[in-house]
Amino acid sequence: MHDSAGVGAIEKGGASPDEGGNQRSRLNERWPALPLEAWRDTCDTLHMWVQIVGKVKLTLSPFQNEWWQVAFQPAARGLATGPIPAGDGVFEAEFDFVDHNLILRTSDGRCKALPLMPCSVSDFYHHFMSALDALDIKVRINTLPVEIPDPIRFEADHEHASYDPDYVHRWWLILTRTATIMEQFRSSFVGKSSPIQFFWGSFDLTQTRFSGRPAAPPQGVPRFVQLAEDEENMACGFWPGNTAASGLTLGQPAFYAYIYPEPAGFREASVRPAAAGYHEKLGEFILSYEDVRRTDSPERAISDFFQSSYEAAATLAHWDRHRLERRRETLQAQTSTR
Repeated sequence: MHDSAGVGAIEKGGASPDEGGNQRSRLNERWPALPLEAWRDTCDTLHMWVQIVGKVKLTLSPFQNEWWQVAFQPAARGLATGPIPAGDGVFEAEFDFVDHNLILRTSDGRCKALPLMPCSVSDFYHHFMSALDALDIKVRINTLPVEIPDPIRFEADHEHASYDPDYVHRWWLILTRTATIMEQFRSSFVGKSSPIQFFWGSFDLTQTRFSGRPAAPPQGVPRFVQLAEDEENMACGFWPGNTAASGLTLGQPAFYAYIYPEPAGFREASVRPAAAGYHEKLGEFILSYEDVRRTDSPERAISDFFQSSYEAAATLAHWDRHRLERRRETLQAQTSTR
């Protein structure tokens, strides 16, 4: 299993009070403040923009288990769709959150860029679809947004029109650093395990691992949720706290962890760090992003949260952990021979 204790020991060892304060300041710069109220309008607008692009990927890509084909992947400058089939070739779209452009590239060498700046969802939708048409990419999408309350069709949405590049960049930095921790977290698991994925419907970064056993799909939920939850799984990730389809909102960014189906005793489990707790309405463990920023080692706090949540979930659900996990010494031996 991944052991992050050494990281914290190196970061905390022997620091004077002043050095400790300076160190925490540097850590906070690496993990910038992201109060939801400061960028809620931008968050809601960006959520609709990524849904527009995401629905094009959904329409043109063949189905994969648990809807993996629709997700975006963290990239060096933002979020990328990966290759999408179109005609005799492929294309990809990348949200560049460094220079703040949406870049469209085709396998025949053509490229278009749309600036990311304040504009309505309606305008963004028309500009994006026109850009696809100019690249000879013919596609029609369902323009009704998903996984939000009171959706407005993209072409009619003049309400959401905000874009604050500073807060978008902060959010993206958090995603990339969280994704790096997730890659380390998933390295010890040898069962079925998802890539690090950004789902544009729920607007969260997530990683999911599976026990290998089927599960009865939840009832009373949309079909796409049932298809996503037809196997025993444990998921963890980062969510900015925006309003979900149920109308629930956390009101602040947070890391989360849950298991489906939830075994008896999970919500009472001991999860690290101490600031983490089970949220009854959301049905998952939550660790506030601000609580993470206040620690001496945010990276260790996040890693401990993911790992301890998984251990509690897998143990209580009687997963075959001996078969599903690669021990740390095995990992070290494998990497040292390459």
